[in-house]
Amino acid sequence: MNELKDKVVIVTGANGGLGNFVTEAFLAAGATVAGVSRSIAQAEFPKASFVAMPFELSSGVAAGGVANSIVERFHKIDVLVHLIGGFAGGKPVAETDDATLDRMLDLNLRSAFYMARAVLPIMRTAGAGRIVAIGSRAAVEPLPNIAAYSASKAALVSLVRTLAMENRDRGIAANVILPGTMDTPANRAADPKADFSRWVDPRQVANLALWLASDAAAQVTGAVIPVYGKDV
Repeated sequence: MNELKDKVVIVTGANGGLGNFVTEAFLAAGATVAGVSRSIAQAEFPKASFVAMPFELSSGVAAGGVANSIVERFHKIDVLVHLIGGFAGGKPVAETDDATLDRMLDLNLRSAFYMARAVLPIMRTAGAGRIVAIGSRAAVEPLPNIAAYSASKAALVSLVRTLAMENRDRGIAANVILPGTMDTPANRAADPKADFSRWVDPRQVANLALWLASDAAAQVTGAVIPVYGKDV
């Protein structure tokens, strides 16, 4: 399976609960993957087509550094798969502090904005590109006591749809996937009594991201795609 042969792909959060599956899927599809994470080592994905990039995407400067490093080495960026995100909840809006709001906006919105802004000039010059982001079901179905998280994910949806509209004239597609609760080790540890069979298999999300990055999905852009597993 080499549908992404010769493609250069950035995967942010490449070694996270979902990131491991996404990175492996793109490597198996023949892509060259630049895996970005706060802490990541080459040995985690021991393949010649993988490049570990330990960066923290806390600023536009950092995101620009990632993009510049990849272009210097590979001369292009074909795909951005943005997985970085985080969750905080448990309190109503009236009791949510500034630090929690800022953290959710930093992880779930600003990092995506910075990375998109960094790669778009490269993609626009090439006249082609794919951007895939991971949102959350909470972006469109908010629940009590997770307002900062839900709002930041809703803002991500708006960002991705805007990217699609602003760049459709340059052959760039941008889409966002909205998973329900994914069956990852971290989520199992956080809710050990849950029925894991109802959770979303991260391999399904990885396969969808792979398809959205492929030529088969060239005309799919601005889509907000739910992946809810059995909890429809």
